[in-house]
Amino acid sequence: MSASKDQIILFEERIPIYPRSVKGRFRTIKWSILILAYGVYFILPWVRWPRESTVDQAVMFDIQDRIFYLFGMIVNPQDIFWLAAFLMIAAFLLFFVTAIAGRAFCGYFCFQTLWTDVYILVEHLVQGERPARIRLDKGGWTSEKILKKGATHFLWLLVSFVTGLTFTLYWADAYELIGQFFTGAAPFPAYATTLFLTLTTYVMAGLAREQVCTYMCPYARFQSIMFDNDTQIVAYDEKRGEGESGRAKLAKGRKAADERHEANLGDCIDCGFCVQVCPTGIDIRNGLQMSCISCALCIDACDTVMDNLGWQRGLIRYASENELEGGKSHLLKLKNIAYGLVLLAAVAGLVWSVATHSLLSMAVTQVRNPLYVVLSDGRLQNSYDIKLNNKTEKTMRLTLHIEGLPGAVMDLGRLKKIELAPLSSVNVYVRLKAQPIKGVSGQMPFMFIVQTSLGDQEIVQSKQALFTMRGNGQ
Repeated sequence: MSASKDQIILFEERIPIYPRSVKGRFRTIKWSILILAYGVYFILPWVRWPRESTVDQAVMFDIQDRIFYLFGMIVNPQDIFWLAAFLMIAAFLLFFVTAIAGRAFCGYFCFQTLWTDVYILVEHLVQGERPARIRLDKGGWTSEKILKKGATHFLWLLVSFVTGLTFTLYWADAYELIGQFFTGAAPFPAYATTLFLTLTTYVMAGLAREQVCTYMCPYARFQSIMFDNDTQIVAYDEKRGEGESGRAKLAKGRKAADERHEANLGDCIDCGFCVQVCPTGIDIRNGLQMSCISCALCIDACDTVMDNLGWQRGLIRYASENELEGGKSHLLKLKNIAYGLVLLAAVAGLVWSVATHSLLSMAVTQVRNPLYVVLSDGRLQNSYDIKLNNKTEKTMRLTLHIEGLPGAVMDLGRLKKIELAPLSSVNVYVRLKAQPIKGVSGQMPFMFIVQTSLGDQEIVQSKQALFTMRGNGQ
């Protein structure tokens, strides 16, 4: 049923895209980043790191004990603000890069792009180059088609499974969990997580592909607010490519550059190579589009054609709108400088916080029910709950004392010594007994001080607390 002129079509049927392979400097950069990213992701769970109190795994996210291990750094629940700082840095870095180089993150570093590249590579290796894949899809279901399609989807699922399983291995001892996984002894969440990531990776990178970038990713929707006339984007030089008479294919009398220029024809020979290599299926010659992920493969394709013709490269290139109009780009703008300064401040703050964080933390809470007790000898007693956290992998033997409360006696009850196991915490109930001070009423500030030694390192933590005096000290 055809739609009338007044009907609004809310759904556009997907047109299959068959990206063609291409060689060039940007494709090489993308392969290099992909190999590095895959290497880090798939190898990291197997890297060992000597630890005293837990698994010798370099990177492990221990949900049960709520501790993250990142090589020599241990992240405790109290350090959750580091995650907030990291997310802020990632956001400002994205804004900064987008303002300068457009959607470069999507084209080179996004997980969706990296995994989709591998899935397209598998498809290419099994089914052949673009024309062969088109013929295969248009043909009937022969044994060859069933074999090639089946092998393609099997390899996609295999990549998806390895991806999901690797992610799961970050959350426990990889060497132990891998054995439990294939013997049926692993915890249920390990199987559920692996299955979920297997299916989502298969769907996103294998089946949905460019639809994720165009319709699902929110970045595609708001990226344009960070663009301006100086942003470097993948752009087609329309003046050079179209000339006065438009683009034209190579033919008799318009094969040489001089012949084309005499006929006022542009340098674009309308070969369609730039469209064929695009993973989202757009024609960059139609201008900047939301679906462009700045992967620059169209630049490699066009440069290859220009090289074969002996013409100048750069018909498609990274350029700003100002450059395409004959002007210059000005990257040192107030907006870009502001993004850069905020980014540097966030990075500096996170580095400083990590470098100066204490290996021992202390929190003091005054017990307020009752606020104080009058003892039989006239002294006043205040009670406090002190929480101590050992953030290291070594046992701490602590000493606790007070300063600023003359004549006060500290009572730890039955606790004779304070000893903290590695990566553990303890609550200490403290009673302070002190004579009322004549002329002093209300709350009197003093300090709790805890200290320990780790090898040659002396660790001292102090927290201010308040001692409640009775009345006016009478």
